[in-house]
Amino acid sequence: MASKQISVFIENRKGRLGEVLDVLKENAVNILSLSIADTSEYGLLRIISDAPQKGQEALSKAGFSAMLTDVVILQVPHTPGALQNILRVISDEELGIEYMYGLSVAGEEASIVVKPSDLEKANAVFEKHQVDTIDL
Repeated sequence: MASKQISVFIENRKGRLGEVLDVLKENAVNILSLSIADTSEYGLLRIISDAPQKGQEALSKAGFSAMLTDVVILQVPHTPGALQNILRVISDEELGIEYMYGLSVAGEEASIVVKPSDLEKANAVFEKHQVDTIDL
């Protein structure tokens, strides 16, 4: 199953992240998880939210370069080696992963966001190996 992630390109300058978060707050978009990758000049902010379409539209309207990206959210049991088992499946099935980051750690399971190189193949692999996914 695919979930939508908001991807935002932002200048690497003081206060810019706060401006993005202000837009989401003003539009009642709740952030469930985020990840920032940066260089000296810009950053790539990735957000999982409760209203990705609404968030992307609000950010674009506010002048940010924002787009929606398909990702897969995997449920990972809170047991030693659980993530490694999923990574082994990904490797054995020769599924390319562009990036991943943690979504939460509360409760019985954690979650990770995965951006596969081939979404259709990823869904088939995770279903075949009974890796639970979340649809947001």
